[in-house]
Amino acid sequence: MTASKDVDEPADGQSTKTQISSDTRLARQLARRQSITEIVMAEGSVRIEDLTDRFGISLMTAHRDLDELVSRGILRKTRGIASAAPTSLIESSDVYRSSRQSAEKKALALAAMRFVEPGQAIFFDDSTTVLQMARFLPSAVPLTVITNSLILMNELKGVRDLTLLGLGGQYYNWCNAFMGRMTTHEISQLRADTLFMSMSAITDDIVFHQFLEMVDTKRAMFDSASTRILLADHTKFDRRALHAFSPLSSFDIVIVDDGTPPVHLARMRDKGINVVVAPTRGVSHAAAIQKYDPEAR
Repeated sequence: MTASKDVDEPADGQSTKTQISSDTRLARQLARRQSITEIVMAEGSVRIEDLTDRFGISLMTAHRDLDELVSRGILRKTRGIASAAPTSLIESSDVYRSSRQSAEKKALALAAMRFVEPGQAIFFDDSTTVLQMARFLPSAVPLTVITNSLILMNELKGVRDLTLLGLGGQYYNWCNAFMGRMTTHEISQLRADTLFMSMSAITDDIVFHQFLEMVDTKRAMFDSASTRILLADHTKFDRRALHAFSPLSSFDIVIVDDGTPPVHLARMRDKGINVVVAPTRGVSHAAAIQKYDPEAR
């Protein structure tokens, strides 16, 4: 008697094609959900049926996308209407954060790569700004990367000559990261050469974050790293958040983008803060892309 083939098992020679198809489908899904978020944020509320027309998807797919965004605290869904959730949780959602200041975040990540050296052990927090460094890290291996970000773990899991240490703990769906007492305990048992991190806001040259759990996790990394580097795009100077973390002067390096007002740059430098300005365009930006981005070679 011939055994029947498992329906989920790819036929010989088809596993690679199946994986590529799956990856492409996931990429489209993530991009669509980000676009839906941006549309609802911009318009305040949108009829779900309108989303099916805009994206050429079925009503079932639209509801599935919205259910995922609702579970992350980004949107609300009531009586056929999708609307923005009235909570500061939106500000920390990985889906929302990844859609903001993408050009500036890439510039910050490229500038940060100047401080990555082969052989280092590095902490990376769960920020979407630091996440932008993932695509550039293969150019600096061998490295040991330590992170609580599930997204970053997935981005780096296949990189050769890179040792990946994933920090466990309580998983938070809205930011795709692990936090809490177990996480901070694991961090306290480690020592790293460098920490790359970002925060929600900068007020009076002090960095803040809206959520205490994130502050505690970032603080543990901060205390366990020899060199602390902050990545902050210019919009962080216009925002407010609840919990103070640390003054900018406590960081070894603060990297900002070239859209940061000169008044902020002058004030920070007058206080002795080591500020690096990341170009978002021009010859220096192009040279950094050529050096660190494998897709540009």
